[in-house]
Parts: sequence; C-alpha cells; structure tokens
Amino acid sequence: MTERLRFKVEGMDCASCAQVIERGVGRLAGVSEVAISTTTETLSFAAADAGVAPAVERVVRELGYQPRRIGTADVPADADAGHAGHDHGDHGHANHGHDDGEDDHDAPIDGPWWRSGRGQLVVASGALVGIAFAAAHFFPAAAYWIYLAACLIAGAPVVLHAFRALRHGSLFTIEMLMTIAVAGAIAIGAAEEAAVVVFLFAVGELLEGVAAGRARAGIKALAAIAPTTARLETAGGVVEVPVASVPIGAVVVVRPGDRVPADGTVLSGASSVDESALTGESMPRPRKEGETVLAGSINQEGTLRVRVEKPATDTLIARVVKLVDEAAETKAPSERFVDRFARSYMPAICLAALAVAILPPLVAGEPWETWIYRGLTLLLIGCPCALVISTPAAIASALAAGARHGLLVKGGAAMEAIGRVRHIAFDKTGTLTEGRPRVTDVRALAAAGEAEVLSLAAAIGADSSHPLSVAIVAAAQERGVTVPQGEGSEALAGRGIRG
Repeated sequence: MTERLRFKVEGMDCASCAQVIERGVGRLAGVSEVAISTTTETLSFAAADAGVAPAVERVVRELGYQPRRIGTADVPADADAGHAGHDHGDHGHANHGHDDGEDDHDAPIDGPWWRSGRGQLVVASGALVGIAFAAAHFFPAAAYWIYLAACLIAGAPVVLHAFRALRHGSLFTIEMLMTIAVAGAIAIGAAEEAAVVVFLFAVGELLEGVAAGRARAGIKALAAIAPTTARLETAGGVVEVPVASVPIGAVVVVRPGDRVPADGTVLSGASSVDESALTGESMPRPRKEGETVLAGSINQEGTLRVRVEKPATDTLIARVVKLVDEAAETKAPSERFVDRFARSYMPAICLAALAVAILPPLVAGEPWETWIYRGLTLLLIGCPCALVISTPAAIASALAAGARHGLLVKGGAAMEAIGRVRHIAFDKTGTLTEGRPRVTDVRALAAAGEAEVLSLAAAIGADSSHPLSVAIVAAAQERGVTVPQGEGSEALAGRGIRG
C-alpha cells in the first residue's frame, strides 16, 4: 500500500506555476502520481513512505509557496497511475511566493486587485513607464534612468522566481526567458523596451491572478452551503456545537430558516425544505417523520428533529466538493496536448533565438547589437508560454462563469465535452424557467372579487417564507391591493397555510 498525501498550496493560481511544482516534487525519491489543481490550490501525490512529506514541503517552500497538509488517503500500490508521467517540460513558472519577509506581490487575488501587492506593483511600474515616456520629450537623459527603475521594480520578483525554479530543475520558464531578454535589452541600451515588457508581463500576471480568484469563488460558494454549527440535543438541553463534532446517531434540532447541518432522517416534526442549492429543484419539498433531509438544505416552516446518519465529511455536499476537487486535478485533452507540444517546442525556440543572435555576426560579420536585439525579440515572441498559460486559464474562466450562473462542471474534460453538445433535453420546468413562482391569474370562486381574494391570501401569507406565499404577497404589492393584518397564521406542511 502507498499513501496518498494532500497539501493546500497557497498562491498557486496558474497552470504554469503548477507545472514547476509538479516537476520539483516529482523529482523526489518515493514520490509518484503527482496531481495538482490550481482551482482549489491543492497538491496530491502517492508516497511510498510518509517520511517524504517534509521533503515535499521544503521543495514547495523553496519555490516560493506555502504548503499545508490537509489529509491523507490510502491507495493500492498498483493503483492506476492517474497523473503519473505528466512531465510538462520546463516551461512553467513559479511566480506566487508567500515566503516570510517577502511582499505579497504574488498572493492570490481574491479581493479588489488594487489592494494586492501584485496590483500595486503594476500601478508603480506603469506610473514609472508613463513618467519616463513624458520625460523623454523634456529630459531625455533622465528618461533612461526612470525606465531602468521601472525594470528593477517589476523585474526583481521575476528574476527571483526564475532562479528558484532553476534550482529545482525548471530551466525553460517564462521568468528565465524574461530575465535573459530584459538583461540583454538593458545591456544594449534598450531600457525602454525592457521596461514596457516587464510592465506588460506584470499586467498579465495580475489578470491571471484575478481570473484564478474568480474561478475559486465557485468552489468556495459550494462548500459554504453546509453550515459549520449544529443545535445538538443533549441531556442538559439543546447546545450549539461544531458540525464536525456531531456523531452519527445524534439528534439535532433544525429551526425554521436554519440550514440542515448533516444528512439525516426526520424523527419528529413536519416542514418544507428548500433543496434548490443541492438538487436544482426550485420548489421546497415537504418532509415529515421518517423522511431524509440533506445537509445544506434550508428548513422553511416547522421545527425538525433530525437523527444524523452521516458524518460531516460524508454528506452529499461534501462528496460533491470532493468530486469537483478530484476532477479539477484531471487535465483536459487540450491541456495535455499543449503540454506535449511545449516540451519539444520550448527548447527549439530557445536554440533558434540563440542562433539568430550569434550566427549572423560570426558567419557574415553583421553587427552584434542588431542581431542580439533580434534574437531577444524572437525569444519573447516565439515563447509558447502564452499558449501554455491561456489554455488552462480559459478552462478555469469557463468553470468560474458556469459557477456564477449556478452551473457546476466537474473539470476541464467535462467542459470540453459540453462544448461539443448540439442538442439538450430538459426534464423539469425549473431548468428552463426562472425557478421562482409568480401569480399570473386570480380566480374568485365566490362572490368576492379578485382583489379581495388576493388581499386575504396575502394577509395570511405575509409572515411565511414559502415561495408561494412570497409570490402572492408580491402580486398584492404590485397591484396596489390593500393587505389587512392576518392573525393565527399556521403553515400546514405540504398542504398550504391557514389563518
């Protein structure tokens, strides 16, 4: 048996960073089947010996990230290799450090971008480039030094990460190419080109961090559906405890408006439960004694006593989050193709750039400055890192866009499959409609008019959170109907309301 270890890696928000970590960790003895998800910032691998964990942590920290052990799982020694052998070449980049004492230039961007270290770096370098551009018209001698300052500010983190990756076997990283190109440009006196290049690179890093933060928001929102505390029945009364500490067989009390803390069976009480966040069903489902309720669903009306049937780690919502995590670690077919392509193309373009820089001067006596400049240009333009970065970034953005619209897709492979779909069959109206009922017609069966019927119904349902009551009250307000004060309103689970 081998043990599968999992780590949370803070700051890993792009595919090329993941490739550098994958290469560095994969070189360690006793480590195999390395799998990484940038969406959830997780690293998992099969370890022949749990003693390799400290070595893995050391490598990840040296690459500029913060690893944190989050759990283990035993897998058979002959398990499917899964992600084994995914050598992605040396074209990644480790650009997301959180080492103590460093700035947070590469911290994940989950809030306003301008408050992040990376955003402030972009603003500072962009301001210097703008100032230097203006100064070139009035103080040409000073413009060079301002451009140089912009290079140093935006380029220092790039150089640092380039050499971190180099220490762990990743030579052909975009940071290393940037370092060579910028150093060469400065050496031949083209500081303005170097400053613009590092500024645009910093802007690209910023946009990538923002996209990664949005992609993670969907998973965080899904995990947040389940409550963190439960009202547990004890000999001394009902107490509020963490959900993780509630044992199987315990009885929890779920009040109206509360989320069900764990999958379980109703012991007593009757109510309607909103399961839309879990099943997509727009209307609340009636639940009574002996029926099952799911963690994360919302109790609408009466108080329920629920016997816990599954631990917090094995609820439906926990299993869904786990499946999404595992799916995110699986590369889409397009990502695997790009990885294979870049492995060969990257060294080739570097050799071509070197040949352009040195062969014409050596063979034909051409000026060195001109051809070195052209070689550096080819190095930057021909680098496939834009392709390596853009493919997983596009998939992550698609997953995030789906999550914002309530569509949870299990990874890039499924997203690509959806792109090939030409016909869709829907099996319920909630999928095609808004999913919230509204009053379209009022039929008065007695002598009372429509307005009176609507006012009476709204009076009785004014204190109810049931979607039908909400729709009736909204209709009364829209039509300007006077709603009297209702008394003695009582919800009848699964049947309606009276008062």
